[in-house]
Parts: sequence; C-alpha cells; structure tokens
Amino acid sequence: MNKLRALLMLEDGTIFNGYSFGKIGETTGEVVFNTSLTGYQEILTDPSYTEQIVVMTYPLIGNYGVNPSDGESSKPFAKGLVVREYSELASNWQSTMSLGQYLEENNIIGITDIDTRKLVRHIRNCGAMRGIISNQTSDLDALLAQLHATPEMLGQELATQVSCKNKYLWPKESKNNSNIKIIAYDFGIKYNILRYLDRQGFDITVVPAWTSFEEIEQLKPDGIFLSNGPGDPAPLKEIASTIRRLADHYPIFGICLGHQLLSLAFGSKTYKLKFGHRGGNQPVKNLLTGKVEITSHNHGFSVEIDSLPNELEMTHLNLNDQTLEGLQHKHLPVFSVQYHPEAATGPHDAAYLFEKFSDEVTKYRKSKIESLC
Repeated sequence: MNKLRALLMLEDGTIFNGYSFGKIGETTGEVVFNTSLTGYQEILTDPSYTEQIVVMTYPLIGNYGVNPSDGESSKPFAKGLVVREYSELASNWQSTMSLGQYLEENNIIGITDIDTRKLVRHIRNCGAMRGIISNQTSDLDALLAQLHATPEMLGQELATQVSCKNKYLWPKESKNNSNIKIIAYDFGIKYNILRYLDRQGFDITVVPAWTSFEEIEQLKPDGIFLSNGPGDPAPLKEIASTIRRLADHYPIFGICLGHQLLSLAFGSKTYKLKFGHRGGNQPVKNLLTGKVEITSHNHGFSVEIDSLPNELEMTHLNLNDQTLEGLQHKHLPVFSVQYHPEAATGPHDAAYLFEKFSDEVTKYRKSKIESLC
C-alpha cells in the first residue's frame, strides 16, 4: 500500500517531511508538544488544545486505539497531530477503532515519520510557533502564505468559542440530589474535572463562560469552580471582573485558565511562555507543605509572580522553570492551581485539592445556615 506524502511547515520556514494519516487536506495552528507517554485520545479531546497542532514526544502513538470512554469532551479540538511512528495496529480490549480512523472521522490531519525529537528541540530553542500540515500540495510559497494568515495565539480569545451555550446539570442523566450546590464555569471544561467534582458529592450546574454575577446569585450556589480552557486569558476582562465580584461571596477553586482568570480578577498579569508546559511529568513544589508533586500540565500562558497583589500568596512553584503554579487568597476561601489535579491518564498526586475545595464549600454552607438560625 502506497503511503500519502505530507509535510509540516513552521512559520520560520522549517520543513519536516513525512506521511499522512487521518484526514486528507491541510490544517494550521500553533505547534506545541506534549511529553505524556499515554493519553493521546484525552489530549485530542481536551478543549484547551483548540487552534493547536500537537506533537507527541513519545515515539509510538496509536498502539492501543481509541474507545468511547476516554474522551475528555464530546469531540476532538486539536487541529492536527504529529507523531514519530503511527501504529496502524490497535491492540486493546476496549478499542473500537484505530487512531487513524478516529482522526479521519473527526476531520483531523495527522502526519507520521517525523523526527519529533528534532522538531521538539527546535520549538524549545525558538518557541512555539504557527505551523501547517498538508498532504495535498508541495507549493511551499502558497503554504507559507496560508500559514502567515493564521492568527497567533497571543491575544486570541477562545474560551467563549468552546464553552457550552446553555447551563446543564452534571451528570446529565441524573437529577441534582445533593444539598451542596456548586457552579462550574465552562471555559473548556474536561469531563474528568466534572467526575472529580461529582465524587465530592456536589450538586453540579455547569454554566457558560459569560454567565453574569446576577445569574449566579439566582442559582444560590455554595461554591464556584473555574475550569481550564484555551487561548489567551488577557482578553477575558469582563469574565475576570465577574470572578472578582464572586470572590467576595463564595468559595472559589480554579484550574489552568480558571487559575489565570482568578489571578487577573485580583489585578495580576499574565504572559505567554516560550513553549508552554504540556505533559504528565512536571515537578511542582507545594510551598505550604514542602512536598513535591508530579503533575500534569497543558498551558501556554502563566501568571507573573511579581504582579501578585499583597492579598494573594503563591502556594505552588514549578521546579523546572520557577514559574507560578498555585495561589490562594490570604483571607478569602479562594485558591487555584495552574496544573491539572484531575489528570487522565494521571498522575494523581494533587487530587487532594478537590477535597480542599469540598471542605471550603462545606464550611461556607454551614456558616450560611447558621446565619439564618
């Protein structure tokens, strides 16, 4: 069987030649890399990868196929997939199709036989940049023109594009039956986050990213969760303003983009990292306990440590590059982390944060009931 040739071109003109799998066509996006050994289906379906082409650093991808249970959302959001070696043979008792079939069904272009080690070293040296995958043409000038017409990630507001359009209950198939009610803002929320919140026994209502303070008050929650999501947090000024108002009334827990928005709400600043953190092996030090946690990351922006106001304190630090990984308010029951404590396929060192949120929400509810007596 003849393989279809394909190429990956970066915006600086660097070209990597390989072979196509998945959809026939062309795709553009920010080229980023993920260092996880497993979890390619979870990565593809994470809304935080909107407008991005993902490079997997692990050399063999696709060997356990795809199944209906491992998605982090209802569909894939990544624009493309780059691998060293794509395995057409999928061997797993849960697998219902190959990765190539999955990409084709969901109109995603993949490229294999790329020297991913060389590609990742180039991104680390030069920074994340726009790229284009094509299996249709070798007209380099046309591809470069199309690539330069693609928006850069800096300044892109993507959270409202991937958010749900209407509020809904989680789990969707059941009715709310808990006395402890929380609101989960959907900036690109992952299913596994909702599963972890559900394990705490919460009555969960998921709301769109643009839900106002007044609409939240009508729902009478006991706590607020701020989800992960794609894009640059800085343009989301109105959402940050809403979060600041909510912080004076409810316990809040934020993850990833939710962490960045919480920081912006209190006057901090964010900036774009050179190539971001994406993978399941990032060492983070908990400054409150002195323990080191191995954590899962997926973010291209970070909060400036020097911009934190006096009312916020740093709680977690990335040991690779000394960037801020967690914070809390000194007086309010408000905290957040940059990484993913709910990560599928792991690690789970930081799952305790959901229990911390549960404790804060329970205390808030108890004080609210006592004030009515």
